[in-house]
Order: sequence, then structure tokens, then C-alpha cells
Amino acid sequence: MTDRLGTRQFELLAATLAATLATHLGHLPVWLWAPLAAIVPLRVWTRRRGAPAVSAWIRVPLTALLLLVVIVSFGNVFGREPGSVLGAGLLGLKLLETERARDARVALGFAAFVLMSALLFTQSLGFTLLVCAVLALLLATLAALQPAPLPTRAPLRAHFRLAAVLLGASLPLGAAAFVLVPRLGSPLWGSPGNDTAARTGLSERMTPGEFNELLFDDTPAFRVDFDAAVPPPQARYFRAIVLWEFDGATWSRERWRGARLAEDLDAQTPALDYRITLEPTDRPWLPTLDIPLAAPLNARLLADRVVVAETPVIQPREYRARSAIGYRLASSLDKASRARALALPEGFNPRARALAEGWRREGRDDQAVARAALELFHASFTYTLNPPLLGRNSVDDFLFDTRRGFCEHYASAFVFLMRAAGIPARVVTGYQGGWWNAASAYLLVRRSDAHAWAEIWLPGRGWVRFDPTAAVSPERIERGAAAASGAEGWSQTGWLRDLRNRLDVVNRLWTESVIGFNALRQKGMLTPFGVPEANPGDLMLVLSAILGVAMLFATLWAMRGTAAPADGDALEHAWKRLRRRAARAGFAARPEQGPLDWLRQVRAREPEAAAELAPLIEIYAELRYARAAPAPAEVDAFARRVRGYRPRRRAAKPA
Repeated sequence: MTDRLGTRQFELLAATLAATLATHLGHLPVWLWAPLAAIVPLRVWTRRRGAPAVSAWIRVPLTALLLLVVIVSFGNVFGREPGSVLGAGLLGLKLLETERARDARVALGFAAFVLMSALLFTQSLGFTLLVCAVLALLLATLAALQPAPLPTRAPLRAHFRLAAVLLGASLPLGAAAFVLVPRLGSPLWGSPGNDTAARTGLSERMTPGEFNELLFDDTPAFRVDFDAAVPPPQARYFRAIVLWEFDGATWSRERWRGARLAEDLDAQTPALDYRITLEPTDRPWLPTLDIPLAAPLNARLLADRVVVAETPVIQPREYRARSAIGYRLASSLDKASRARALALPEGFNPRARALAEGWRREGRDDQAVARAALELFHASFTYTLNPPLLGRNSVDDFLFDTRRGFCEHYASAFVFLMRAAGIPARVVTGYQGGWWNAASAYLLVRRSDAHAWAEIWLPGRGWVRFDPTAAVSPERIERGAAAASGAEGWSQTGWLRDLRNRLDVVNRLWTESVIGFNALRQKGMLTPFGVPEANPGDLMLVLSAILGVAMLFATLWAMRGTAAPADGDALEHAWKRLRRRAARAGFAARPEQGPLDWLRQVRAREPEAAAELAPLIEIYAELRYARAAPAPAEVDAFARRVRGYRPRRRAAKPA
């Protein structure tokens, strides 16, 4: 097997495959990533000990088992999740059989495909740079597999230098292809698969205590550019979902899908125009400043003033909206809506019911009842992101026992109390707050700004927002959930959080310029050149012209000719090292001497020293003159022997 991989080549290949698989760790199931984490180091260890490739009698059943488990887990092999799981598993199994350079090149080609598929899950700037770093490692490994050793004194460094040159040279053509290749109408992963829960986001269901995972997620949710005035922090409520139904544990809107007339809206303040760039959520809800006046393009305004897109948001979406922060919503309430806004399940939370009914018996009107609930929260409740668990009567447990929670708990308990007192009420979820970037003039809203509040219907005023969380912790409205609870992590405190917020300008530019580059923007790209709407033919014509120019320059560069490197190849480098070490011991070779002439000269002076040198000189002569191109593994072995050569005898000084 003349093209067997050397130790360095194989371990570089293993490192490349491990780095490629690591880019998929965020979505690989434990039954796959755990074996993969063991396969790579175990294969490197066994090969160092001289073990051959794993037998096909083992590899083939493992491949069949992988395919079977993927089908059982996902129902098919199509789509992002099952496809990436299958690809990662096959890549790990490929390492088990890799022994020759041909196998390694096949593995690297497949690794490039698996690496690029990681971008189907996230295209953030940081992750894209990570993928580029792994791609550079992949190219360096490919360079290390070339039949002729690289002309350098430091082969590994030369491999990475060549990889950097190749990657840099490919960037202009890659950018041209990105801009000019016609965009697809829908993403590549729009095929069957269990992809709907790939990202964290607001849900149509809310169970008190389940929000905290979202509240600790400090990644951006969306960014807002206001055309004119910016609303103050206490008015930055972004409406996403209205929850009407309560089953004793969970609030939902699952049964609230009937077509109804939109609740009438009387705007009492000037309308605010703004633009939102929403990060992918895999859900159709489009947050808008409370209250939206109309739906953006390709979206619908539901009866309860919630905006929903026609399709789930699976890639960054930009939309314009108009809202009024001062308003009267639903001046009258129809019977069906009133019934739904008062419904409570029987047999749950008797103490909370009794408390609300007691307020009514005291003769309090609707607003007085609402104030009583807020005063109760303000007097003896604590805001925390780590609340105790609640039992079957969750509202009773919260109100009378634990008295600790975050926005979900307060909104749920408040709406329950209002309904128990005969006041129509509902839960609203969305986002509140955000960080204002004064330098770039936009509002950054993170997923940790997710919030839940309440709306109660009052005669003459319609639906009125009440935020019981603000009664407990005004800091939540001013500074955010983590700051209010004292649960800020090291990345969310002081100057570091401020630095992260300021650096978000780069992420915003990346999202809008690269990730948000869609078919519509591509069609208008050639407008400055007199093409009002570029069709695929125009784009491909421009791309062909750019490729033609690039190929012309590449051909001219290749034809210019290059002189042989002064340092020689890796074999010559090892040979020069051997001659230097021998010269320090007094056995210097003349420049015109060949290896065998030099050996005869040393043998004539010091036969014992010649016996040490003879095996190395003979190996070099065979590799250099008896082969068209020595195998990299043989060159590596020779170089290792030269590094271990230490002359035990020195030449006698002339008398």
C-alpha cells in the first residue's frame, strides 16, 4: 500500500473531521454525538498502535444501524435534522476505514458538504467565522495529502499558509456567486423533517415556570428602527400572542381560531412608523409595538390585534409596521368574547376564587379590584427567575404559599383573579424593553426580554394593559429580567454587556446585508446599471463574465512559471539536516559530492561513524533516485529518523 497515510496526515484528517462534527453538536441527538466523541480519538489511538482499518464486517452493519435509527427517530432521511444526523454519522464511520490518501480525499470532500450543511441551522456572524476556520483546516489537510511534499522548512505551517491563500483567493468568486446565483423562492431545508422546534421562541401555550429558559437566552430576538420619535422604556411593549384559554395549568389560544371582526381601535396618540428585523423563530408570530394599526405585507392582523405571518419565520424577516401607543381597543365586547374572557376551569384554585369574590363583596368596582391585586403583589411578592415548583392549584400555590416568580406567574395569577371577580381578562405575551443603540439609532430586543402581561376590559375604556410584574419589580421594566432578578451572568454585567450591545451593530449589518439578501433584493441589484429587474439570465450572464475574467487571470498566473524553491522539498530539507548534523561531528560533505560518494569518504575515515550514517544515506538515495515520487509516509519516516540521529563518534582532529 504505497499511498498509506503518514501519522501526521491521518491525525490532521481526524482533527478536521472532529472539528466538522463539532459544528453540528447543537442539534445532534445524544445517541449519535456520544459514539462520535469516542470514535475519533479511539481510531487515532488504535492506529498509533499499528491497528489496521476497521473491517467491513463491522462498518457495514454500523452503517445499516445508523440508517435504521435515523428513520425510526425522524420518520425519514429528508430535511435538516435527519439529513444532518445521517451525514454526521456517515462521516464518523468513514474515518474507521480511512487508510490511504484516496480514502482521505473522499472523506474531506464529504466533510466539506457536512460542514456547509451546518449553516442551515444558524448563519450568525460568529458561527460563519467558525465554519470558515474549519474550512481552512480542511484545506490544510487536503494540501498535506498532495503526492509531492510541500517545499518548506515547516510543512505543517506551509499547509495552513496554502489553505489561507486558497481561502482568500476563493472569497471574491464566492461573493460573486452569492450575489449573482439566482436565489431560491424557499430555503433548501423546506422538505419534510422535524424542524419546527429548532429555535427558542414564544409559543401559543404558556405554563407558569416555562419562560425561564427563554429569559436566560441573551441572543437577539429582533431589532427596531423608528422613523421618528422613540417610545420611552415603559411604552416598549411588543405584542406577539394573546392567550385566552386556561385549563388550570396552561394558558393557550389553540381553540381561538375562528374568523372574527378585528377589535375596533381608536388611536389617541400619533402613529409610530418603524421597521423590525426579526431573527428566525420557526413560528409565524410577528411582534409589533402595542397596538398595531395594520398588518405588514404578507401577514394578517387577527381579531385581538395580533400579527401573524403567512408562513413561519425560518429566516430573518424584515417588515414595516405602524402602531399607536395611546389607544382605546374594543370599545364594546360581544357576548362570545366576554364569555371566553371570563371562562375558568372548575375545581381549580378555590382560595384565589374566594379572594377575588371577597373583593367584589366589598363593593369594589373593576378598577378597584385590579388595584387590589396589584397592591397584593407589591406588598409581599418577590421577582425571581428561579421560582419554586407549583402544584395542581398553581395560582393558589403562588398567591398564598411561594409568592416568588417572574412575569408568567404574575400575569397568570392576575388574569385568574380578574376573571374570578367577573372582569374580562386575557394574557398577552411578547417582549418588553430593549437596549437603545444611540450610535446607530436602533432598538435591540433580545430573547431574554420576553415578557407576559395582562389586559382587562373596562367599560368605556376597552382593553387596558396591566403589568403586574411592574408592581413587584419596576426594575424589570427599566433594566430587563436578569437585572431585576439579580441573575445576571458574567456576560450580562457592566462593561461586558455594554460592549456586547455595541458590537451588535456588526451582527445587525451581517443580518441585513448577508442573511437578509433575498430574491427581491437580488432582482433590484442591477437597477443602477439600467436593468430595472434582473432576471436569472441577466444574473448568470454577469456571473459568467466575472468567472471568465477570473479564469483568464488564473491562466496567465499559471503560465508565468515559477522557479524551484531554494529550500527544496521536505525530503531535501531532511537530507540537509542530516548533512548539517554530520558536519558538526566533523564529517562534512563537499558540495559536489553525491550521497554514496560522501558515505565512502566517511567510511574511509571513521568506519564506526559510517555505520551510523549508512542506513540514513541509503534510504535517502533510494527515495530520491529510485522513485518517481516517494510516498509522503516514507518521507515522514525518513525525517523522523533524521531528527533522532545523534552522532556517537566525532572525526579525529588531524595531527
